[in-house]
Amino acid sequence: MTNEENQEPISGNQNNLKGDNTVKNPDDWTTGDEPMTGAQSSYLKTLSDEAGEEFDESLSKAAASKRIDELQHKTGRGLDTSK
Repeated sequence: MTNEENQEPISGNQNNLKGDNTVKNPDDWTTGDEPMTGAQSSYLKTLSDEAGEEFDESLSKAAASKRIDELQHKTGRGLDTSK
């Protein structure tokens, strides 16, 4: 899933996309310090609730992407388990 404004991935899930040069590390995003997008906020809230962890609404785009990746691994949600 990508942010429609700048085509940066909402999640920083780099492991499933090795070799795909269209995916950048969130630390390298030019807009990474901007507030997280609405889509990131919504998904992160869902993941936080499922993981029983606090939702931080003040995260940047890059920080939200990293947190989404962490919580996906914790909850198993959004991960491709067919591999």
